[in-house]
Amino acid sequence: MRVINMGPDPSLAYRPNLKTNETKEKEGYRNFESGDLIDRVFNTYKLMHTQQTVEFVNQMNSVWTGCSHTKLGMVDAIMSLDQLVDESDPDVDFPNSFHAFQTAEGIRQAHPDNDWFQLVGLIHDVGKTMALWDVPQWAVVGDTFPVGCQYQNSIVFRDNSFMDNPDEKNSRYNTEFGIYEPNCGLDKVHMSWGHDEYLYRVLKFNNCSIPEEGLYMIRFHSFYPWHSHGDYMHLCNEKDLRMLPWVQEFNKFDLYTKTTELPDVDKLKPYYQSLIDKYCPGILKW
Repeated sequence: MRVINMGPDPSLAYRPNLKTNETKEKEGYRNFESGDLIDRVFNTYKLMHTQQTVEFVNQMNSVWTGCSHTKLGMVDAIMSLDQLVDESDPDVDFPNSFHAFQTAEGIRQAHPDNDWFQLVGLIHDVGKTMALWDVPQWAVVGDTFPVGCQYQNSIVFRDNSFMDNPDEKNSRYNTEFGIYEPNCGLDKVHMSWGHDEYLYRVLKFNNCSIPEEGLYMIRFHSFYPWHSHGDYMHLCNEKDLRMLPWVQEFNKFDLYTKTTELPDVDKLKPYYQSLIDKYCPGILKW
């Protein structure tokens, strides 16, 4: 299977809520602020913000939400990401699976009684397996945002990356509410296509029993304009607002558990296999 490399996920460097004095250790291997990388960063988001339209999202939903691409157990899906050249972490030279276990272990330490939360930490990026079926990375990684309504200012590179997006000029889509009703709920909003939405759909398709809070974490952990900047609240209903603190709590572990001390994956696998067997057992359809 061929991996398409369309540029890195630069979102970590352009989040105002990410204080430099809190991430000194991480800056050494997630540097999106110097050298030629900035051009690649912009090009990635320019592709995303040009191609992610209502029509494109509908097409991707049609292709991927039927879960007809392969059958795979969750552990194998996690480990398969080690085949992926994940350009969202260009300075990290250890396999993708380590981030999964690091996130899970961080959550396990802080939330020992919420085993489903720990599992969410383990599997949250597994939707990136789409890249192993030739989906370009601008449609897999990076921050997500609603399509079908006005793009908010907190979106990365909002000012200079949407000029060629046809929805930007479409009067049906470029107003505050666009095709949506006020407070319709995020479940009725079409998000830009990426690994968040894909894994959420896989879990729902396979009737996995992760609680709603965990499903929200998976579905919206890359929706930074919402959970970190307070945008798109006019589309949210009461359920979304109840779930928002859970997504924000998860985000802390997704961002801040990466260290150079790698976990002993073989030692941890039996425990996390027990969680997989509890919440999303067996061979899943992808």
